[in-house]
Amino acid sequence: MGKAIKLIKNRSDIGAGTRGSDLGIDAIEIAAINKNSDYFNQFEFEDVKTHNESIYDKNRSSSAKRIEHVVEQCTRVCNAVKKNLEGNYFPIVLSGDHSSALGTLSGIKAAYPEQNIGVFWIDAHADLHSPYTSPSGNIHGMPLSAALGDDNLSCQNNEVPAETQRHWEDMKNIGYKGPKVLADNLIYFGVRDTEEEEDKQIEKLHIKNYKVDEVRFRGLQMCVAEALSKLTHCEVLYISFDVDSMDCDMISYGTGTPVPKGFDQYEIIAIINQIIQTKKVVCIEFVEVNPLLDTKGNKMAETAFEVLEAITSELILPIE
Repeated sequence: MGKAIKLIKNRSDIGAGTRGSDLGIDAIEIAAINKNSDYFNQFEFEDVKTHNESIYDKNRSSSAKRIEHVVEQCTRVCNAVKKNLEGNYFPIVLSGDHSSALGTLSGIKAAYPEQNIGVFWIDAHADLHSPYTSPSGNIHGMPLSAALGDDNLSCQNNEVPAETQRHWEDMKNIGYKGPKVLADNLIYFGVRDTEEEEDKQIEKLHIKNYKVDEVRFRGLQMCVAEALSKLTHCEVLYISFDVDSMDCDMISYGTGTPVPKGFDQYEIIAIINQIIQTKKVVCIEFVEVNPLLDTKGNKMAETAFEVLEAITSELILPIE
């Protein structure tokens, strides 16, 4: 029996360093309207309550900005994802900043506590910082560290206040106590902008990163097949797609941390659809469209919608 798609709309940008990704979902919807697509009328949706006004609060922690509110937001996302998975829906999560992925992963783990979750992280960034290592304090650079339950203390740069430590421990235990994913079950596609602390974590944890050049040289289909073979023991898969995995020069600068020399949208579609064909994918997330930074009108949202439409067509095939 196939699963009905549910769009979960999480208009939150409080984990980012630049405002505007909370408007990304609306920008994608406008792209659909301008394309004369009724995509957003085809599926049920759920709006996640947000706390974007917390950006006006004075930051009490420079090592993890607004962490108490990010914990609150990730908990809301976790609950929405868990509820919909248990209701036999396929959640497509449309989020603002990438800190939301910790909430999504927590919801998946809460729904499938006994199962191995395989994660495909399609992104320009590793998002492996913690409050102990982050140079910016922006939590959209920390969701995988929280999901893995690894603070990378051997690379500690920051003195973290006790209150922030408490919130960080809460963050690591949202929905399910302990790690949501094992490092062996995490695979990167397109990561190319990292800090030394993250590089050391990638090396220590032996996380495979399929860089853009490798994918193009060896062949996209071969690289995805190899990645899937590494995760054959995972019963469920989650795909996290950050639009900055795409080439900002070719596509658009309409994202908070654009990086050149990335994928194009057709490569993203091919990667995601090949993973979907395993019929193990239970949730997909789109993040970091920021129309306030787009120098080409609404180009990033238009491209994100192009990807969204294409991968949804693949999803509509029956999923066991």
